[in-house]
Amino acid sequence: MKIAIVCYPTFGGSGVVATELGIALANRGHEIHFVTYRQPVRLELLSNNIHFHEVHVPEYPLFHYQPYELALSSKLVDTIKMYGIELLHVHYAIPHAYAGYMAKKILEEEGIYIPMITTLHGTDITLVGNHPFYKPAVTFSINKSEVVTSVSADLRQKTLDFFEIDKEIEVIPNFIDKRKYSAGFTDCQRTLMAGEDEKIITHISNFRKVKHIPDVIKVFYGIQKEMPAKLIMVGEGPEKEKAELLCDELGITQKVVFLGQSSEIDRILCFSDLFLLPSKSESFGLAALEAMINKVPVI
Repeated sequence: MKIAIVCYPTFGGSGVVATELGIALANRGHEIHFVTYRQPVRLELLSNNIHFHEVHVPEYPLFHYQPYELALSSKLVDTIKMYGIELLHVHYAIPHAYAGYMAKKILEEEGIYIPMITTLHGTDITLVGNHPFYKPAVTFSINKSEVVTSVSADLRQKTLDFFEIDKEIEVIPNFIDKRKYSAGFTDCQRTLMAGEDEKIITHISNFRKVKHIPDVIKVFYGIQKEMPAKLIMVGEGPEKEKAELLCDELGITQKVVFLGQSSEIDRILCFSDLFLLPSKSESFGLAALEAMINKVPVI
C-alpha cells in the first residue's frame, strides 16, 4: 500500500512510534510517505519505500501565528494526489486529525476518497485536547476518522470519558523493538558521566511543563544530599532554561549534565542507576519502557 503518515518529528513518543511504525511497514514492502515540518528524528535514512515531504509555512505579517494546519492540509492534498496515496495515518489529534479531515474533504470534491486512521497518544487528549477551546474540534475530528486507535487502555477510557465519541477505539499499545537491545553493551563507560562512587539518575523528555522538570531537579537535589550522585537530563524544550537556572540556584550545576537531544537512549540508560519520570497523566512513556528493558529502576 501507499501510506501517508503525519506526526510531530520530535523526540516525543508520538513521533517515535509513528516513525518506527512507518519504517516497519516499509520493510514489509509498503510505500511510506512522512508529511511533517521537519524530517523525523528517528528517520535516519530514506529509501525507495520511505519518503519525506516537508510542510512549509509561508511567513506573512498579517498572521500573528502562522497557519500550520492550513499548510499541512494543502501539503497532504498535493502529496496524496501526486503519489496515489491509499491511506492516511495521523498521529496526535491536535492538529493532525483536523488537518487530515480538511484534506479528505478537499479531495472528495475531486472524486478522491481516502480513509484516515487517527492514533491518540496522550496529552493531545488528557490536557490540550480536553481544553474547552479545542474540545469541539478534537471531538469532531476523531469522530470523522474511519479508524481510531490509542496507545493504551487508560488513554482509550479517558478519551471516552472526556469526549462524546461515537467511534470504536482500538488499543494498540506503545512498543519497543527489543531486538535493538538484545546485544547490550560490554562496557558502559560510566566514568564518562560520573565518578565510580556516584549514582547516575537519568531523565528523558521533551522538557514541557507536563513533564514536571522542576520536580526532577528538586528530587535529585534531595538525592545528592544523601549520597554522591549525578543527574543526566536528556532532551530539549521550553523548560530547559528554567531547569538550568534552578540548578544554579540550588548550587548543583556541577552535578547536573544537560545532554540535549540524543538518539543513543539505550547507551545513556546503560550508564544509569535510576530513571526518573514525574510526567503528569502519563504513568509510562517510551523512555520508561526502554529503561525497563535496560533493567534500570523507574520512578
